[in-house]
Amino acid sequence: MTEPLIQSPMAVLTVLLTVLALLLLAERHPVGARVFKVLPILVLVYFIPTLLSNTGVIPTKSDLYGFVSAYLLPASLVLQVLSMDLPAISRLGRSAVVLFLAGTAGIMLGGPLAYLLLGHWMPAELGEQAWKGLAALSGSWIGGSANFVAIGQSIGTRDDVLSMMVVVDVGVSNMWTAVLLYFAGREREMDARMGADRTAIDVVREQVERFHASVSKPASLSDLVWILTIGLGTTVVCTAIAKHLPDIGTIITGFTWVVILVTTVGVALSFTPVRNLEGAGASRVGALFLYVLVMTIGAKADFRRLLDAPAMVAVGVVWMAIHAGFILGARRLLRAPIFFAAVGSQANVGGAASASIVAAAFHPALAPVGVMLAVAGYVLGTYGGLVCALMLEQVYRLIH
Repeated sequence: MTEPLIQSPMAVLTVLLTVLALLLLAERHPVGARVFKVLPILVLVYFIPTLLSNTGVIPTKSDLYGFVSAYLLPASLVLQVLSMDLPAISRLGRSAVVLFLAGTAGIMLGGPLAYLLLGHWMPAELGEQAWKGLAALSGSWIGGSANFVAIGQSIGTRDDVLSMMVVVDVGVSNMWTAVLLYFAGREREMDARMGADRTAIDVVREQVERFHASVSKPASLSDLVWILTIGLGTTVVCTAIAKHLPDIGTIITGFTWVVILVTTVGVALSFTPVRNLEGAGASRVGALFLYVLVMTIGAKADFRRLLDAPAMVAVGVVWMAIHAGFILGARRLLRAPIFFAAVGSQANVGGAASASIVAAAFHPALAPVGVMLAVAGYVLGTYGGLVCALMLEQVYRLIH
């Protein structure tokens, strides 16, 4: 593989910021505004870096991407949670939990069904490692990477098979994330078509917007310094604290602690006068960090490697389609807003980081909903993955 044209982390960041600036500029143009009504800007923010990295302009691996995930994601969470109205969020209702559990059921049952349909395409040399690799993937898609490793190790999945499943995980789940971001740009139209009750979500948004209007002011240099200090400072302190916190099984470890801690700090600050920094643009700075994060996630998606495991990818795509069917079917039965389906799905498939990204794409004030559901996913990941593993083993024995 040839070396990418641009490799320096700062040069890569410059390319990504240039793409973002041009997209935001295009959004203000009448033609661009019409295009972005059909194709939400976040989808392009995600896929243009994917195109650039997969055509050799920028790398699929860079120190920049690790830095953005480690520091800008937590800082974005703090700054976007800062202005939240926790009492209003608590009144969102049961739909969020029900759709999240429907997504979990879709993963647990979708894997065995997809394997039953396409298992005969698996390379014969994989043998039992085929179902074991899929079982590890179920841990990731219900919970997260810790669950992926826990399930894989507990049932004896080989390292080379785990590596193959990482490719399937990233490739298939990233494509689904792009679909969910597309939903975020068309939520009102989708909810109106189904007659979904958006009352609770709109109340949260309206309260946040009223608060923003009441404190809005031109940002001073002091305000911007405080915004950056609180966002990045909280991240640094919470990252340092997380290193000294014990792992809770294989579920709450390392970066999960960071996400939980920074979200907690953001919630605590929302009850203090620091919340008024929202008027100077705290959530907009957080949104900038979020856009950069989404761009780096897109840049890391090396879709060329999916060609190395076509049968596994096919199973993964069918599996994700079954999950989507479960969660969208449950949404139809409940006539729930698409927000609950999108965040419930991503809380399963992606985890706390990406669930908060998808939730914030609907509205920054809703980011904590994604974090809370994703933590529940971490808890269910190992147990649900082991149940799925038992079913996958039975399917293996059936088709062999």
